[in-house]
Amino acid sequence: MSMTTSATIILAAMVAAYILAKALKISTELSILAAALVGALTGGAGIPVRHIAEGAITYLDICLIFITATLFMNFLKESGGVAFVIRRILVRFHRHKVLLFVLLTVLMLIPGMLTGAGSVTVLIVGGLVASVLTYMGLPKPKAAAIVFVIAALSAAAPPVSLWAMLTAAGVNMPYVGFFLPLMIPCLLLALATIFILGWKAKPPDLEQVLREIPPAPPGMSWFKIALPFLLFLALVLAGRIFPFSFPIMGLPLMFACAAGIVLALSPVKIDILAVSRKTVHQLLPLIGTLTCVGILVQIMTLTGVRGLIAISVVTLPVMVVILTLFLTLPVSETVLMWGAAPVLGVPLVLLFNTINLNPIVALAGMSLIWPLGDALPPTAIIGRLTVETVGMKEKYSTFLKYCIVPAVLIIVVGTLMVIFSKKLAFLTVF
Repeated sequence: MSMTTSATIILAAMVAAYILAKALKISTELSILAAALVGALTGGAGIPVRHIAEGAITYLDICLIFITATLFMNFLKESGGVAFVIRRILVRFHRHKVLLFVLLTVLMLIPGMLTGAGSVTVLIVGGLVASVLTYMGLPKPKAAAIVFVIAALSAAAPPVSLWAMLTAAGVNMPYVGFFLPLMIPCLLLALATIFILGWKAKPPDLEQVLREIPPAPPGMSWFKIALPFLLFLALVLAGRIFPFSFPIMGLPLMFACAAGIVLALSPVKIDILAVSRKTVHQLLPLIGTLTCVGILVQIMTLTGVRGLIAISVVTLPVMVVILTLFLTLPVSETVLMWGAAPVLGVPLVLLFNTINLNPIVALAGMSLIWPLGDALPPTAIIGRLTVETVGMKEKYSTFLKYCIVPAVLIIVVGTLMVIFSKKLAFLTVF
């Protein structure tokens, strides 16, 4: 039996195991783990304990980033900082719809940018922003669509873009030069989303909206909110400006320092243990997925399945690969969630690099498209979380209908970034 045939049989067994596990209502994380174990057994490797252990800690550094960044944002929320910012924005700009939309967009982008998880954006600011949009006359399905799309873009935005980080790690490419290729399209597409879907919105009734938003605690100020972010930015820039004299701290420690500043400046007492438990509970599906995906990728490498997928991708006509990104990327995200990046993203980046496209810009374009799959059944984790957070009672298909126009715009921009990545290479200088 040839290696290609053997790898194909193993891949088919893994796919069958995954489908069967999902049919039995097993969680996505355990379904991925089941597929990995069946692949190892089919490939004659038995239960490879060493590879399972190695795979489980493959993305440990990324998990630490998620935990510390989300803890930082949760501390900020518990201190009253998020409510303070939203209330101040509304009081100052409630009569100016354009400025209000711009500020709400930036506010929604920040949690996902810092944590790499759209779910954090939805949980921390999604409900509050949806309340504002609803009082501006938008139906809840449309408000939910705005929150989801911007949350998806916030997860793709720098400095923590999970799909870009996982794919870059898979091809041994430094996670450097992604800031502008990700930041510019994410910001512009987020603004386009809120203006396209919210163009019929009217200035909100200030008194009604403020009754829906928790009051900010006495003593909260812009200084107490800005200082943790300024510290984080200073630590990031110091490592770049003084690379040979400033110690290498790493993003987890930087976020931990910022969280410490929030605790020190908070005008209310924060239950550190309770917030930490809440943070771990929020991130448990994400951490579980990354752990199981690491095992899956390790087993796929061990059995030759990863090589089979890579060869299959790079041997397809290039234009076919590029023009079907709108389908393959969201669908792979729906099935494997973040696991789609190392499984499918790695061979795609290698293919684009061999045909002289810029791998950084091309990967940034792909990273815009991937999170759209988080709204598609059967998983639809972020989509359903958004619907629940907003309190939407209509059918889920109504929410999806409002997502179509911004999704098409994101797909077009992401695909064009791949096609013209070489001409956009100047964006990678920062």
